[in-house]
Amino acid sequence: MPNGPISTKLFDLAKQVIPGGVNSPVRAFRNVGGDPFFVQRAKGCRIWDVDGREMIDFVGTWGPAILGHAPVPVIEAIHTAAKEGVSFGIPNPYEVKMAQTICEWVPSIQKVRMVSSGTEATMSAIRLARGFTGRHRLVKFDGCYHGHSDSLLVAAGSGALTHGNPDSAGVPPAFAELTTVLPFNDEAALEELFEKKGHEIAALIVEPYPANAGLILPRPGFLQKLRDITAKHGTVLIFDEVMTGFRLAKGGVQELEGITPDLTCLGKVIGGGLPVGAFGGRADIMDHLAPLGPVYQAGTLSGNPVALAAGLAQLREIDRQKGYAYLEEIGQVMEQAVLEVLKKKGLNYRWYRRGSMFCLFFTEKEVHNLQDAKTSDLAAFRKFFHHCLDHGVYFAPSQFETGFISMAHARADMERTAEVAAEALAAI
Repeated sequence: MPNGPISTKLFDLAKQVIPGGVNSPVRAFRNVGGDPFFVQRAKGCRIWDVDGREMIDFVGTWGPAILGHAPVPVIEAIHTAAKEGVSFGIPNPYEVKMAQTICEWVPSIQKVRMVSSGTEATMSAIRLARGFTGRHRLVKFDGCYHGHSDSLLVAAGSGALTHGNPDSAGVPPAFAELTTVLPFNDEAALEELFEKKGHEIAALIVEPYPANAGLILPRPGFLQKLRDITAKHGTVLIFDEVMTGFRLAKGGVQELEGITPDLTCLGKVIGGGLPVGAFGGRADIMDHLAPLGPVYQAGTLSGNPVALAAGLAQLREIDRQKGYAYLEEIGQVMEQAVLEVLKKKGLNYRWYRRGSMFCLFFTEKEVHNLQDAKTSDLAAFRKFFHHCLDHGVYFAPSQFETGFISMAHARADMERTAEVAAEALAAI
């Protein structure tokens, strides 16, 4: 079903003044074909486009909307804070309360610095790790996305010991030469690299549950291997929990898996839907930041009172409602429904879920890394996506993205979604 006339007109206008008509590439529907729709409003687990179409939403602002859209406690907190001023550029009480909350909920974090985005958090954490260790090399994993800073827009080289290549125009090769990219879940490649170059490696950054290539889960023991090998070689272990932090548990994946990283990057949920990021960890590392230490990092809007008020209200509400238990419960409802649909259709597509995060890969191959994910049938996914969208269920417009469940989703929403998914799979 094509977009309505208002969305179509808005997209035509947007393309004249915004590159590609969108302010973030995945919104452009390039992976699924067609044109994006424009949202007028959102409430709970539903969104309405400018042409009046209603949809059950499983994108949830790409993660932050854990309570659902426009939750009353968050909206009220925003109003209260905004009436006192929307920005100061001076320390404010919300900064202290948020820092205390993060340190209390995430035991690996002894000190934390607020920023304005996940990209800013990962970029700053890497700079800090380099300043702390006096080393330059960075290790990341293929399929993990850590924002769009130059050191991180790097594709894998031809082998474990070769440097990466720029994954975007405008990234100098010199940046890529200092970044080594490994396959996720590959302990042999990890050991080979650290054996030969461990003394050069300042930091290893990882999404503990990679959620930017679908949802990929670590093999048993893999995260512990990362902790052990980085500790052995004096490398700073950075967990990028921008997506998973405060979404899967109070302490994120590190709580669930029992791993203690040196630094952690956060975002999304802690902003309540407004732009917020943070990075924190061991005090001896964090104290290398200016004004105490030689590693410079700054931001005019860091610790913005309105954004932190929204984030604090969201965290309090999750805690008050025992949100993680509910999200696991409703996630199991969705999982059972999806697996039943796949069984009835005789399909062995791969389904992965942790708490309120999920992905259905259109492949029968077990997905342990990006290469496995790339075996997905993208044409089948495109048909599935558009059928669901046409029938009022909105999933992310790419096979290589994670879906999000909110506390506003109810059993009836999951049952309706299962009906639409079954029809979509039958229509492929």
